[in-house]
Amino acid sequence: MTWLVSSAVCDDYVELMALLIVSGPANAGAGERDQMLKAARQHFEEAGVAREQIVRVDVPGRGGGEAGEGSIRGELEPMIPLLQSGSLFGEPEGLELVDAQNLQKAELETLVELLEGADLANTHVVVLCAGTVPKALKTVADSRGASVSVKKMWERQAGQWLDAELKEREMSLEKGAREALVQHFGTDTASLGSALDQLSGVSAKITAETIHERFKNRPDEPAWLITDAIGKGNTGEALRRLSDFLVHGHPLVYLAALEGDLKRRSLAAAAPDQETLKEWLGGRSNANQLSRLWSQRAKVRESSLRRAQEALVRADRVVKTQPEEVHRVTLERLTVAMCRWYG
Repeated sequence: MTWLVSSAVCDDYVELMALLIVSGPANAGAGERDQMLKAARQHFEEAGVAREQIVRVDVPGRGGGEAGEGSIRGELEPMIPLLQSGSLFGEPEGLELVDAQNLQKAELETLVELLEGADLANTHVVVLCAGTVPKALKTVADSRGASVSVKKMWERQAGQWLDAELKEREMSLEKGAREALVQHFGTDTASLGSALDQLSGVSAKITAETIHERFKNRPDEPAWLITDAIGKGNTGEALRRLSDFLVHGHPLVYLAALEGDLKRRSLAAAAPDQETLKEWLGGRSNANQLSRLWSQRAKVRESSLRRAQEALVRADRVVKTQPEEVHRVTLERLTVAMCRWYG
């Protein structure tokens, strides 16, 4: 059984299973991870597993972690006795395995073998995996459990999530305040919830100015939001998002994003048809991105693409050789020029 989840986790499972696989997008951000963890919490609550009875295991990134005694890394060893023997006192216990996409081949085989033989009467297992769920794990879930899929969250879904939270908390915001919250926190629903907790104690009217004064920075501004605004020729939005990005992001990361966007546009300009473009991109763009690239190809002149490339080279040289004081103004000028050339 599989439930598809977009901006919120299902309130009711059709049937409570002892094994639950929670999958999310490969590039899961803070909002998607929050929803995945919420699905895990909901499952354990439904199963009556107390928080102190849950063993959380975070799978280290590939190439990281401590060497264990057997075929699995040391961080994963706590799951073995739990799945082999279960609770000594017959109380419900839980295993929360986070970032299963990082499992090495031997570790995945060990986990599958343990799950196939585990007594799941009192042991509830939730496996969180960003990206494609390994086939062996999916097979176990099909036979012994269930799965939940958390879809990619966009700002529109974050706004819907925020509206539901405001209604449940019986909070009211002045005009513009809701948009200001989404501007500051994007799809990071965990931070949005924390912000609402803080605002619940505010006796005065909650205005957009209140939001901007209380929450200075946006922590999760992805660079693609800036390139998207540049493609639309929206200079104001692109500069605002660039400002948010530079709070935590490095200028070279932004330049790399612009370079990747330029390469895709150049390929689109040279491709004879959309299928060829898809082949050249090698699956690095989804259907919507591919369609947008193809539709915009006629808008951008070849001369503009050359100018963009030359400007990127100059900006890269400035960031790598000049003092930090000139980095921001260089990037802002580049962004304004890109908006003019692309939009």
